Amino acid sequence: MAKGSKKKKPAHDHKGEPEGAAKNDAAVPQKLNNKDYEREMFKLQTELVKLQEWAKVSGARVVIIFEGRDAAGKGGIIKRMAERTSPRVFRVVALPAPTERQKTQIYLQRYIEHLPAGGEIVIFDRSWYNRAGVEQVMGFCSKEAYTKFLKNTPNFEASIVSDGIILLKYWLEVSEKEQHKRFQSRMKDTSKRWKLSPMDLESHRRWYDYSRARDAMLAATDTAQAPWYIVPSDDKKRARLNCIADILSRIPYEEIPYKPPKLPPRQKAHGYEEPKLQHQQVAQRY
Repeated sequence: MAKGSKKKKPAHDHKGEPEGAAKNDAAVPQKLNNKDYEREMFKLQTELVKLQEWAKVSGARVVIIFEGRDAAGKGGIIKRMAERTSPRVFRVVALPAPTERQKTQIYLQRYIEHLPAGGEIVIFDRSWYNRAGVEQVMGFCSKEAYTKFLKNTPNFEASIVSDGIILLKYWLEVSEKEQHKRFQSRMKDTSKRWKLSPMDLESHRRWYDYSRARDAMLAATDTAQAPWYIVPSDDKKRARLNCIADILSRIPYEEIPYKPPKLPPRQKAHGYEEPKLQHQQVAQRY
């Protein structure tokens, strides 16, 4: 760490528990209340802003991959990471199904073009691991393409890391019971129905096919250069806090000293007067 730089403060106490978390000797801890959760999340989001400034100044390149079953909670973690950060630094990549042209390209080609330049942190909401998951289970790729992917991916990721990119891979692990509960919630909540796709229904039916695909993927691609980190996600709030805290702990960022700018005085009106706007206005309903 550079001389005179400020070391970041951990968002958790010496026991690794969020401050204010309920202490419970039972196997399943009590859920965090909203007040404790939001307080801890704000601390972590403050650290993410520091990480952002460090990345801009240092020119660091970071890739964070989120994978997991449908309804495992990937979107919630990504949303809270992006909530107080700049989309110009924290870029979220969630690619749609490949076009006909992209299907003729090298498989990794459309992902490579989204890798970060200096000063960027790219978050993949699902990634090239689609081939090891949904494509394998649903038969969207050949057995040969799937086998080749598992064999070649460790070398691809090693080349990314050797080029100086920080690569973090997270698998969100949701239980069968909790996934079922979340799917039912999506059906009942009119604001969440869009989240339940035909692919989600198939993933519910093919639970064990996806389990086997997960096991094979982790066995083949969990390497020393690019290991997988498992995030238990039945408790959404703890999963978000624990995952973001882990990300921060694995990137050697430093707090960049901040000097508040001085606001310049406003220019003089020189005779300008505000007109009475005659355009349509939004109705004041609230």
